[in-house]
Amino acid sequence: MKPLEGLVVLEFCQFLAGPSAGLKLADLGARVIKIERPVKGEACRQLSIKDLFVDDSSLLFHTINRNKESFAADLKNPDDLAIVKKLIAKADIMTHNFRPGVMEKIGLSFKDTATINPRIIYGVVTGYGEKGPWATKPGQDLLVQSISGLTWLSGKKSQPPVPFGLAVADLMCGNHFVQGLLAGLLKRTKIGKGVLVEVSLLESILDVQFEVITTYLNNGKKIPERGDIQGSAHTLLSAPYGIYKTQQGYLALAMGDLQCIGKIIGVDLDQFQDKALWFSSRDSIRKLLSNQLLTDTADNWIELLNNNGIWCGKVLNYNDLNHQKFIQELGLKQTVQNTDAIPLTTTRSPIQLDGKILTHSKAAPKVGEDNIKIHQFFLND
Repeated sequence: MKPLEGLVVLEFCQFLAGPSAGLKLADLGARVIKIERPVKGEACRQLSIKDLFVDDSSLLFHTINRNKESFAADLKNPDDLAIVKKLIAKADIMTHNFRPGVMEKIGLSFKDTATINPRIIYGVVTGYGEKGPWATKPGQDLLVQSISGLTWLSGKKSQPPVPFGLAVADLMCGNHFVQGLLAGLLKRTKIGKGVLVEVSLLESILDVQFEVITTYLNNGKKIPERGDIQGSAHTLLSAPYGIYKTQQGYLALAMGDLQCIGKIIGVDLDQFQDKALWFSSRDSIRKLLSNQLLTDTADNWIELLNNNGIWCGKVLNYNDLNHQKFIQELGLKQTVQNTDAIPLTTTRSPIQLDGKILTHSKAAPKVGEDNIKIHQFFLND
């Protein structure tokens, strides 16, 4: 039995942050029902990645909405809204990411919903919080990355800001949302009534940067400084930390004793005995390491360094990764199937419980696919 079996989640969310939280709740056993507009459904169904679609919905939608049900309802239609309120009365969790004021206008604010179901866990995702001058601005991942300082942490010092290659604000916010919703469920068992859970993309992406921001706030307000050698990584860590090009492939070097590394690969680093120089002369040291690592292959260097206890690894692309033994051994992929029997290969939940991997074979639903079943189960009385 999965830990959240028996819990009902009504998901009014669109795009990534809220639905990614719903995905994780579904992986843990909750029954997650997407409340979507009729015909077109949730907006993410048309937000394509690489112009890939399955049964008229984007691959992105399928990626983030597997193992859910779909209930089509027009919230502007009084009859449909009345049905949705009946569902709310029997739900445990309700989530939405509409802009501030939208749910109040419909009559489904936390206060309104609590009169329908006093034990509801009511979750809200926003871009920048419910108050302040940014409250009504679009909460879009790249925009949030840009205002949060994140884009100044990757790449070289001489480069312009570098955005993260994923919707990292959305996805981290989804993780925080799950934490908040589960905490809300625990609080409900103690106080016997519903809980309002609020997260925002901005607050989540700032939390992701807690170590860098805390350092900035307590270190004379000094802006984090990127290295200026290709492959520079963490702005706060000393040499040798980073990625290095070799004669064949790339090598990642984590923390390690610099003098030891120099002796192993044949670089004279005696001038950098003082560990303070590992920070202040980071680029000079990494340049010396880079020049030497170019003389042999990544595989040969990794074998030599690993044999001497140095933390390092090969830099893989997705083709390389897909052929690694651990992908199969750990069961890191799963196949789901929609109602048309179209299979999709995707990732699985990273959580294991009592030694069991959390998987499910159900792909994302079509719009309104589960209306009849939901009516029969929840609304017949």
